[in-house]
Amino acid sequence: MAEVTATMVKDLREKTGAGMLDCKNALNEAKGDIETAVDLLRKKGLSKAAKKASNVAAEGLVGVIAHGHTAAVVEINSQTDFVARNPEFQDLVTKIVGLAPKADGKLEALAQSQFPGAGMDVEARIKALAGTIGENIVLRRTAALHVSPGVIASYVHNQIAPNLGKIGVLVALKSSGDATKLAALGRQIAMHVAGTPHPPLALKPEQIDSAITEREKAIFADQARQSGKPENIIAKMVEGRMRKFYEEVVLPQQPFIMDPEKTVDAVLKAAEKDVGAPIAIEGFVRYALGEGIQKEETDFAAEVAAAAKS
Repeated sequence: MAEVTATMVKDLREKTGAGMLDCKNALNEAKGDIETAVDLLRKKGLSKAAKKASNVAAEGLVGVIAHGHTAAVVEINSQTDFVARNPEFQDLVTKIVGLAPKADGKLEALAQSQFPGAGMDVEARIKALAGTIGENIVLRRTAALHVSPGVIASYVHNQIAPNLGKIGVLVALKSSGDATKLAALGRQIAMHVAGTPHPPLALKPEQIDSAITEREKAIFADQARQSGKPENIIAKMVEGRMRKFYEEVVLPQQPFIMDPEKTVDAVLKAAEKDVGAPIAIEGFVRYALGEGIQKEETDFAAEVAAAAKS
């Protein structure tokens, strides 16, 4: 019987996405043979899915799909980044993303869509793969954009497979101008949305969640009061700071990341002559993997060592 080492456990986990202890136990049962251990993990099936359902899933992939006037984005989470590199998981996400435009941003509709070639719906296929891999997998959210006339551009940051990565962006440009030039411009705007230091919240100040604006106003007012100024002056100071806040988070007002001397709106206006028609941003979506999820910090080296010793 071959000795089960930490390296073998790590290799099996990277190959299957299964948990550390599951890999260690499978290797012991397989007497150190990795391929046999892979088969043993796969045979565990759905029995693991329920056990893993309570575990935090903050890793995974964001996927996008864009075809002319319609586009969609989907986030599917796993517990570890290893799973994101698993070909089966990538195939799962790719096929679910392909179904997303028809679901039109409705998560329940997407979950109930028939998974291609599996004889089951998306939700059941996710549970089946969770059982095989041994980690919780979650269909977290989806959104869709439509525009006509015009184009929808997409961009994926930290791409690890076609249209799959850590940040997914869609930008819909409404215009009757040259579609090819619009698509190139849209991709630049999408790259801006992905990379700007202050991710945009809306296209107009009034579209920002009122809870966010009220919180900002309260913070600015408290800061201004520390100066000892009268309330009427404080109100003007808050107004000025809110204008600066809107410049940071309202997409058309933001300094364009590729040419900070211009705003995004100025870039659009300058492109209209080349495109041959007025251009307006109809909508945008930015999904960053795991945003808003409380992640558990882990020490991978310690986890490997603990699994090897147990």
